[in-house]
Amino acid sequence: MKWCLSIIIIVSINFYGIQADAAKKSRFYYEKKGDIVWEVPMKDEKLIALTFDDGPDPKYTPTILNLLQKYGAKATFFVVGDRITTFPKLAQREVREGHELANHTYSHLKVRGQEVERIEQEIEKADERIQAITGIKPYLFRPPTGYYDDRVVKAAKNQQYTIILWSWHQDTFDWRNPGVGKIVSQVLNHARSGDIVLFHDTGGDRTQTIEALKQILPKLKEEGYKFVTVSELLKHHPNYKSLYLMQQQKQHSVQ
Repeated sequence: MKWCLSIIIIVSINFYGIQADAAKKSRFYYEKKGDIVWEVPMKDEKLIALTFDDGPDPKYTPTILNLLQKYGAKATFFVVGDRITTFPKLAQREVREGHELANHTYSHLKVRGQEVERIEQEIEKADERIQAITGIKPYLFRPPTGYYDDRVVKAAKNQQYTIILWSWHQDTFDWRNPGVGKIVSQVLNHARSGDIVLFHDTGGDRTQTIEALKQILPKLKEEGYKFVTVSELLKHHPNYKSLYLMQQQKQHSVQ
């Protein structure tokens, strides 16, 4: 009986110890360390960053680009390496029109449970394709599904990338096709300066995303918001210099 009780106590201590460690590795843990950015709260300017994951897509990306151009909006596209390899002209158009390209792995790898080396390979391969196709050296990384842990953070750091997620109140869940109204209300009702908004430009029928943008873009512009790239938004981040040290190092390595 005593040994059973001892085992229970040991297991309980280990379990709750693990839980406690997991609790420390929350958003706030990584945010405080400057490892991951979810948003850049500010009061002086009304800036907002629209981001699009998983593309490019020959059916939906051109329409999204047309809408962004119509409203003078700049955005950040977290592109997948094998997709820009298939649709290089779309990636080139994104850059040509002043948008930002960022890394979303080469094959949309589900990073959870992957070894650091495997994640690095995906980041590096996508990086190579983005450079080869556009001449741009990306320095922002978003892990597919937004999953993060110490291994993901280490892999990104090893490749000199800053991890960018999105404002928790600005996940549109557009990939679920929840309805145009829900996407619109999610963005407009919660819009704050410094937000990073999550959309997708592929991965299924993105008609709702496009229809929602037709309402979101003019309304936010009317409210005085300026649509900027994530890198532009980061200029207002309290750890701006340390975040951009990675960018400067990477740009220098290309020259």
